[in-house]
Amino acid sequence: MIFFQGKRIFSAIFDMDGTMFDTERLRFKTLKQASLEIFGKALSEQTLIGSLGLSAKKAEALAKAHNGEDFPYAQIRQRADELELEHVRNHGVPIKPGLLEVLERLRKSGLTMAVATSSRRAIAEEYLINANVLKYFDVTVCGDEVGQGKPHPEIFLRAASALNCEPGQCLMLEDSENGLLSAIRAEGQAILIEDIKPPAPEVKAGAFKAYRSMHEFLADLSECVPHLGTPALHEPFPASLNQFRVGIHGFGAIGGGYLTQVFSHWDGYTRPCEIIAATRSRMLRETVSAFGNYSVRYGATSFDQAIDNVRMIDMGDEDAVVAMYTAAEIIGLSLPEQAIRKQARVIAKGLLQRFERRGRALTILTVLNKIGGAAFVRLHVQAELELLCPPAISQQVLEKTHFAETVVSRIVSKISNDALVRQLRIKSQMFQNSLEDEPAQAGKPTTPLPEYERLLGRFRPFAQSSSVMSQLHLILFNSEPDMPLYVERGSDLLERLRQVKTVADIGLIQLIKNRLWNGPHAIIAWYASVLGYDWVGQGMGDARVSALAERLINQEVAPALTAEHPHMADVIRSFAQTFLERCKTSFKDPCTRVGRDPLRKLQRNERILSSIDLARKHGIATPSLTFGAALAVHYALRCADSKDQEAQLMKRLYQANGDSLEAVLTHDGDYNGKPYPGMDASDDAELIAAIADHFEQLQRLRSCSTTEKMALA
Repeated sequence: MIFFQGKRIFSAIFDMDGTMFDTERLRFKTLKQASLEIFGKALSEQTLIGSLGLSAKKAEALAKAHNGEDFPYAQIRQRADELELEHVRNHGVPIKPGLLEVLERLRKSGLTMAVATSSRRAIAEEYLINANVLKYFDVTVCGDEVGQGKPHPEIFLRAASALNCEPGQCLMLEDSENGLLSAIRAEGQAILIEDIKPPAPEVKAGAFKAYRSMHEFLADLSECVPHLGTPALHEPFPASLNQFRVGIHGFGAIGGGYLTQVFSHWDGYTRPCEIIAATRSRMLRETVSAFGNYSVRYGATSFDQAIDNVRMIDMGDEDAVVAMYTAAEIIGLSLPEQAIRKQARVIAKGLLQRFERRGRALTILTVLNKIGGAAFVRLHVQAELELLCPPAISQQVLEKTHFAETVVSRIVSKISNDALVRQLRIKSQMFQNSLEDEPAQAGKPTTPLPEYERLLGRFRPFAQSSSVMSQLHLILFNSEPDMPLYVERGSDLLERLRQVKTVADIGLIQLIKNRLWNGPHAIIAWYASVLGYDWVGQGMGDARVSALAERLINQEVAPALTAEHPHMADVIRSFAQTFLERCKTSFKDPCTRVGRDPLRKLQRNERILSSIDLARKHGIATPSLTFGAALAVHYALRCADSKDQEAQLMKRLYQANGDSLEAVLTHDGDYNGKPYPGMDASDDAELIAAIADHFEQLQRLRSCSTTEKMALA
């Protein structure tokens, strides 16, 4: 049961042609062709439109009134049925956009459902089965089973009775004037979904609600059915496919290992019929195409999740990428800055073609891991658009495009090419073995087979290989299990996606993530390295490192952020917990990679020192952060990696000034073409002294024996 527009609703009854399926136009075409073949003259638009929603008997009477009593309507209708079935069997039933989403919501809300169609049962059942929607309906009432066709209410009354529901507690969905009159006269909650010919104004006024499309009705319906919330990691994707296509521009770690999951969960009711993914990697394209799917491995929970309905395209194929931007409802853009600069022109071409051919809005999820990433993409795309079209058109295209800023709360890695080749070698042998084990085909039977045996015989040659292929899931990505994708609010579509958390201030989310993750992550890596560990995960096995991590997050950084932004307490708590859990399993995070560029991390308004300032603003002591600042310098002095230029610069500054820690902390020389924003010797004297105390302990630690190191640490 749902409350829809103030009404208690227990059932929904759908007309078929024109309401669920876009078959009225197809029907017009086949009736014209059949009439031309048999009668020598096509039926007029007046006759066709006038017959909308009528029973076969009334439609025949109308056709004869327009064409004479000798008009062979029954023969023409039979031939039109044949033509229509041929089209449907070859091309499928044209489903109205939004129908599947509506049916899924109604069914999962517990409503009983029926079809009430003027079509004959043989036609209706074939269409419902072909469109794979018969499963949603408890009852079907067809035109050849009622005494009086629409606009008489009999067909809706019979459907409501079969559902054991009062008509006034049924939504009755129709597209034609005659159908709408039938629903109104049945005293149901008549819902008009307009199609070819809108009803007369006085008839339309009798509808409970009127909509221009199924998607408009879906928007109202979504308000009264539950939002399913963030999915659990192991929760399966929706079984039903909607008519949307989505795009992934950059099938790397985040694109292939995260955004595809976000799109596959969709709204929890249905999911896109196709994910179009662009990559330059020929190996990835051909592998996914050959297997038909791939898997993402969540090692922490020993769970492999299969991603299917993916069509790979070459990112170097400009036409294919433009076509993706034209067809998709939403696109995940996950490329580095340099690649975005190079791809801006093809993105602009895609947006322009979409505007010209479809005129529909597009949401682009920008995954760039920097504040202002969406604005960066928009700026470069706008520059290319202005070279392709007049300024007025460029502005209209941009108004139709929402560049959405994101914050990713998950780390994903793509397996190496060598690892992929090893997998392919093993899977290939498994597949070959399965084919060799396949039993030999029996000879032709001497007695006639039952029909079902003959039909199954068409599928059997493919069954063995299909079954084996479904078991040969291929791991392409390793991922951590964090589910939410934080996205800047601004697109209605984003509000429907289960895995997306929309926020008004995405910059604040990015700041919270950076403060909780980036600075503490480096400090933990520096400390683990000092204690002799090569990997962050190994270091976290040392009680000294794990204790430092807990103090950094739970006693200093998180409390300071919560005091400054109390309304974000839940987000801060979630990021904090995720970070600590992640560090414990970071066995593939080398300390040298996490700890590199220590000078950048010691800038006055960056990461560590800005967290110290925030904590002190709220009266929170920061011994662990201060210790972290000392670790940065100590780590740099020990760094033997000549490629870490910042560590080498810090070492030169320290030594050139008589082993002076203060010279490093207050450095103001050239840094990427600008003065380095170091600490102020006077204003920061107290903090410099506190850092110096920790630094002296670390220097003593460096020269101590193992037993003494344990005691000092």
